[in-house]
Amino acid sequence: MSDPFVGEVRMFTGNFPPSGWAFCNGQLLPLSQNTALFSLLGTTYGGDGRSTFALPKLMDAMPVGAGQGPGLAPVQLGEAGGADSVTLQPSQMPPHSHAVNTAVAADSKAPSNDRYIAPTGDGSAAYRGPSHQVPLSAAAVSLNGGGRPHNNRPPVQVVSFIIALQGVFPQRA
Repeated sequence: MSDPFVGEVRMFTGNFPPSGWAFCNGQLLPLSQNTALFSLLGTTYGGDGRSTFALPKLMDAMPVGAGQGPGLAPVQLGEAGGADSVTLQPSQMPPHSHAVNTAVAADSKAPSNDRYIAPTGDGSAAYRGPSHQVPLSAAAVSLNGGGRPHNNRPPVQVVSFIIALQGVFPQRA
């Protein structure tokens, strides 16, 4: 890979990092052997800053840019977040109802757009107009869900992220 910047991160489809590169897997590196990279990363991604520092951990994670996008909370360099699964709480859902109506005894044997099926009283069913609607028992329309978490991951295609341990030291503009 030609002349990368020290600390440059690239996507890579191989199952090993090329010479002079390392996987972005959060590993600790010795500061004494990687002073140029440490001068760029510091302890942003971990390490004690005396003898070790950490590489970014981009395994099972999606990189995002530092800063604040429109309508989004600000994110700092090195910050991690998100969740593999989420359990929605009733307070997170918009107010809505699932009321279901039926009709009292039928007054017609002919269906139409404004009529509901209803018992006739003799064990058969016929149709009744909407002015005779009554709500079903609350027990007939109940809560559902169980409060179990669901997967929160969008579709993915996995590649590796690698970081340059050696190369051209980037100059500030």
